[in-house]
Amino acid sequence: MPTIETRDGTKLYVKDWGSGPAVVLIHGWPLSSDSWDAQAFALANAGYRVIAYDRRGFGRSEQPWSGYDYDTLSDDLADVMEACGVTAGATLVGFSMGGGEVARYMSRHRGKGVAKAALVGSVVPFLLKTDDNPHGVPQTTLEDMATQMQEDRPKFMANFLDQFFGVGFITSPVSEERLHWAWNLTQQAGLKPTLACAEAFAFTDFRPDLAAFTVPTLVIHGTSDDTVPIEATGRAAAAAIPGAKLIEYDGAPHGLFATDQDRLTEDLLAFLGTPSIAPGGTTTL
Repeated sequence: MPTIETRDGTKLYVKDWGSGPAVVLIHGWPLSSDSWDAQAFALANAGYRVIAYDRRGFGRSEQPWSGYDYDTLSDDLADVMEACGVTAGATLVGFSMGGGEVARYMSRHRGKGVAKAALVGSVVPFLLKTDDNPHGVPQTTLEDMATQMQEDRPKFMANFLDQFFGVGFITSPVSEERLHWAWNLTQQAGLKPTLACAEAFAFTDFRPDLAAFTVPTLVIHGTSDDTVPIEATGRAAAAAIPGAKLIEYDGAPHGLFATDQDRLTEDLLAFLGTPSIAPGGTTTL
């Protein structure tokens, strides 16, 4: 199984598809890199090298007891990039929780090797509802999630995914098979990392990290995202990051990689541009 070892010895599962400028895809909670497959396949076919990895504790990566804070998670991202030889011209794309890794990498690792960044349905800059973040998610809601996961995690995840993908009583933007597939991904994760990462993305304030976004940045968010409300996150991030471009998907829920699969792929490709061959045969943006 293709793995890299992080600085604290944790083994992470990594997919490395295609060739060309590197695009690193960071998945959302509580899924795995497989959730990016449709976009990864299209980007690789379009001339990009796509790197997607399972966050520690999730998918096929190891499940250590510690390391689920964003400093460590951004170090994991740095270790993946180093192990894969990504030194320049990369685009980081973070979905949901993965947007936090992008933000912390930009500040903690000073955006090393990054040419562009994209935040998709991201928790950045701050998910928690506070006096100075009134559109966030109430702490009681987040605490109730943790309680339900400890009582019956499979049941919680089934209900959670309905909201995640915008499933209603009559209509659904995804198939029953897609829901079952996503549920299976949630069960690959350990209980400890599932709980610890939920706490990390719920309570980490990324507002101090936003100044480190000094590269072209794309923000994509659904206006009907009940999981990560757009007002506290997507719109706030786009307003605070100089020159950021915001694309709102009207009426779309959280799980854009599935509910708006083709549109998301097209918007990412438009943001990336067409790979070209520089003198000497090097593929560049």
